[in-house]
Amino acid sequence: MTSDELVNLHGVGVLRCASDGPQLDGEGAALDLIGDAMGRDAQVVAVPAERVGEEFFRLRSGIAGAIMQKFVNYRVRLAVVGDVSHHVAGSTALRDFVHETNQGGHIWFLADLDALDEKLRAAG
Repeated sequence: MTSDELVNLHGVGVLRCASDGPQLDGEGAALDLIGDAMGRDAQVVAVPAERVGEEFFRLRSGIAGAIMQKFVNYRVRLAVVGDVSHHVAGSTALRDFVHETNQGGHIWFLADLDALDEKLRAAG
């Protein structure tokens, strides 16, 4: 098992999560990541898309909202990193949701870590 690692991107601590870690599938998993991030002084958690539970992408489940609210409440940014196109292709609502969240400064859906690097460079 590969472990999560703390990296510094443009003066921002980023907890870069390994692809083989536990699923981000509910509030408990979100709190675990937030706690780990805060313990390492990270301001951003970068989670590979394959670690995000399937229910997250079904907006009606409420999982995405609950997880995102935890990150907002604790002021830790969340970046879902990787290809989510197969989820977005099946849902206009999800496509719009991804687009809207990417316009803000707290929750992002990004293609890769280079995109996260660019997002943080632009914000700095």
